[in-house]
Amino acid sequence: MSLLSPQLIAFVAVVKHKTVHAAASSMHLTQTAVTQRIRSLERQLKTTLFIRTRRGMTLTQEGEALFRYCQAAKELEGEALATIQGAGVQTEIELTISAATSIMRARVMPNCLPIMQKFTNLLICFHVDDLEHRHQSLRAGLADFVIMRAEYLAPEMQSKHLKPEQYVLVAPYAWKGRKLKDIVANERIIDFDASDDVTFNYLKQHQLFELAHHSRYYANRTENLALLVAEGVGYTCLAKEFVQPYVKNQQLTILNQGKTYDVSHVLAWFDRPEPAEYFSAIIAGIK
Repeated sequence: MSLLSPQLIAFVAVVKHKTVHAAASSMHLTQTAVTQRIRSLERQLKTTLFIRTRRGMTLTQEGEALFRYCQAAKELEGEALATIQGAGVQTEIELTISAATSIMRARVMPNCLPIMQKFTNLLICFHVDDLEHRHQSLRAGLADFVIMRAEYLAPEMQSKHLKPEQYVLVAPYAWKGRKLKDIVANERIIDFDASDDVTFNYLKQHQLFELAHHSRYYANRTENLALLVAEGVGYTCLAKEFVQPYVKNQQLTILNQGKTYDVSHVLAWFDRPEPAEYFSAIIAGIK
């Protein structure tokens, strides 16, 4: 049961499924019926809600604002239905949190477990994204919370500063006896992609950048990056929390006497007029 209008239900379905065809299939309607509902909504609001692209339906700025309204309305309707006498309805709420592998594994999931146990109808999707474009997922309505660097915050976003992640320089366990400068001067860096600056920044902070090769290998998943390092392909920077199991299993070794480079993150979301209890619990719980 939903208290949203049929037009808004169709709108939310298109946002979620990215195409009218997929949205129509999920709603057991024809594509024409869904298209008509979207056009009717656009006429009522006198605006364009979607940009049609080859990759699917992308929200306009006005569409983003409407989707945030729908998200807030969906959260409130569950509480409203529960208090209506005789409704007999338990509404399941879907919520997505997007973060990089290391912080997702070390902080987000452990801190959300008590919240999931308390709010049993809350269905959390833990979306792992190791590239620095998670703010786009928040803007597009694909995530309710994202953990990202503060420089990607927009003025309309709400945020909370988190404890910085400490990154360490790691190499294959087999290189444990080698000198740090020998490794930096003769081996290659492995990073996520060309925009990943953590290893470079670490080397600059510890006066090692001029010694290093600046051409790099790339592997845009944290687990694959750790695997390549463990196999002797090169070295990199990884979050200290993430590398501990690899160090314990003698797959990786921490270089430079464990000296760190701190990376600051924020938890970001769009404000809700009357945030549900579980929404506030997530903000308080992730540190």
